[in-house]
Amino acid sequence: MKKVRILAVGKIKEKYLIDAAEEYSKRLSRFCKLEVVEVEESDIERESGIIACSLKDRSFDFLMDINGETVSSEDMAKMLDKHYIYNDTVTFVIGGSYGVSEKLKNSAKKSLSFGKITYPHQLFRVILLEQIYRAFSINSGMPYHK
Repeated sequence: MKKVRILAVGKIKEKYLIDAAEEYSKRLSRFCKLEVVEVEESDIERESGIIACSLKDRSFDFLMDINGETVSSEDMAKMLDKHYIYNDTVTFVIGGSYGVSEKLKNSAKKSLSFGKITYPHQLFRVILLEQIYRAFSINSGMPYHK
């Protein structure tokens, strides 16, 4: 089974966002095994160090970064489809409020952006889960994506 791994700084605290994240996690379960690793908020170097340890000092697939490549839902679907040809796991990293260290940034295979606006971290995680679900839906021909 395909796997999706999300490493994110901070915890989702608001009940309505927890509910939304759980809903998309449940929906994703038909397509993949989802693992979410939450890193305690701190300074950039500490957060990035903890994320790097979770990655076991390997490169990772996608850094979610406001300065990354702006992608559409269709682009995301194509990227995941291509990725899963050679790998069974895709890893996304969501840094803290101040981003991630340059070292961690450089270990990402690709930096992605969902636009130039700033999202609260808790909400962004829900948006990422929704877009991952949308990508799987597009790739499987489901009518979810209109």
